[in-house]
Amino acid sequence: MEKLTSRQAQILKMIRRFMDSKGFPPTRAEIAGKLGFRSPNAAEDHLRALERKGAIRLLPGASRGIQVLTEGPAGIPVVSRVAAGVPLVAEENIESHYAIDPDIFDPAADFFLRVRGLSMRDAGIQNGDLLAVHATPEAASGQIVVARLGEEITVKRFRRRGNQVRLLPENPEFTPVEVDMRENSLVIEGIVVGVLRTHLGSMGRA
Repeated sequence: MEKLTSRQAQILKMIRRFMDSKGFPPTRAEIAGKLGFRSPNAAEDHLRALERKGAIRLLPGASRGIQVLTEGPAGIPVVSRVAAGVPLVAEENIESHYAIDPDIFDPAADFFLRVRGLSMRDAGIQNGDLLAVHATPEAASGQIVVARLGEEITVKRFRRRGNQVRLLPENPEFTPVEVDMRENSLVIEGIVVGVLRTHLGSMGRA
């Protein structure tokens, strides 16, 4: 099997996890909805790429016709610095993979994001920690999210009322970010589902 991109590895992991829980493969629409693609056609393109690399086999004429041929790469990707203009889990953003079962988090973690700064200090999130993130384009008010504002990635507590969004730090030394969704683009990359404090060798819930 050819080496997969980080995005392809994420899709393959999602397919295996879906099959483990449901007993059958996901449809293109289910893949698109889970991973935030704009349409099932985008999911189809990724599936074709996975088939070309020998990771899956696509069975013609079946909406769930996906056969997994490999277990894929082990570990959860760790995102460190983020290159402008590329997806968060693009290869150029991945510093390593962390060998840990993603299903110990609820919902399961799709990637780790290395924390820079102390804006979420009072939520128990310290500089250098690894945040376990479940990739999803939606979040409930009150959850801690990984959000993209333009080309900037930020970790804050999410509050929304109508078109008004507040991204709140958990440190009084930092100022909340106010976003009017009618005027600015805000993309939720995922919700924080856990914290891994690598320098102490301990794990906590966010």
